[in-house]
Amino acid sequence: MQRYFILLFLLVGVLGLNSCTTVIDAKLDTGPIQLSVDGTLTDQPGSQTIRLTQTAAYFDSSTPPVATSATVTVSDNAGKTYSFTDPDNDGYYVWQPTGKDTLGHIGRTYQLTIAYQGETYQASSKMNRVPPVDSLIFVKRKLNPLSKREGYRADFYAIDIPNEVDYYRIRFFRNGELQNKPGDIITSQDGAFRGVSTVTDGLTFIAPIRRSINPDSLYVLNDVVKVEVQSLTLEAFDFWQELRTQITNGGLFATPSVNLPTNIINTSASGRKATGFFITSAVRSRSAIVAPPNLRASEN
Repeated sequence: MQRYFILLFLLVGVLGLNSCTTVIDAKLDTGPIQLSVDGTLTDQPGSQTIRLTQTAAYFDSSTPPVATSATVTVSDNAGKTYSFTDPDNDGYYVWQPTGKDTLGHIGRTYQLTIAYQGETYQASSKMNRVPPVDSLIFVKRKLNPLSKREGYRADFYAIDIPNEVDYYRIRFFRNGELQNKPGDIITSQDGAFRGVSTVTDGLTFIAPIRRSINPDSLYVLNDVVKVEVQSLTLEAFDFWQELRTQITNGGLFATPSVNLPTNIINTSASGRKATGFFITSAVRSRSAIVAPPNLRASEN
């Protein structure tokens, strides 16, 4: 009899919840179209690219319209100016090097200037230092303690540069493909997490950061793995952290979405605002194959 009343209570509760369901068709006002900037310049050889698009309505899932016919230049505090052109008229503005010159140099500050549709936008970023990646190894592991399936976990080793607070972004590639799920946005302060770097300055990156370069399925034999450590400014570090928070923000305890920070500023206070971020990064990387020479019985 007790079980009967419990089942009856649950049934009434479910029916009550269903009867209270209301479908809300949210109608959001469409804001003004803004310029969106996606630009990360590095100290690596080869061409450099800045992508310009225009913003679209919140629920518009189509490819953002490109921003063409802009004038894009980057200048540094050493007196050099670099012109970016859009040869394919697709919103990808490219600088091509001449000879062996590279655009990025550690310690220099770079200013981006964009003239678009009668507006002028600017952004500034310093290219900070970055440590080398000393090694990349693999350790055989189960997918989880209850699984019979096994794979190989990657650990990379790098030592934070001492005596200053340094900010980094870590990227990793599997067989040449960038791993770019929301959880793959990895940032670090002095080789650790924000707030604990006072005890990690100048030391080896901590284990959770070293092991953050693994896909959910782990690696298999003969996979080619590449890890990159990129230097960031504090502002760029905050941008990547907020981006990860926003795109992983869901579930019962999700917080209201907010606009991401931007360093793209209209030179006219009354002009249209822009979105996106201009970043300069020094990059150090290492690649390794999941093969016997790189396998270890443990990470120590």
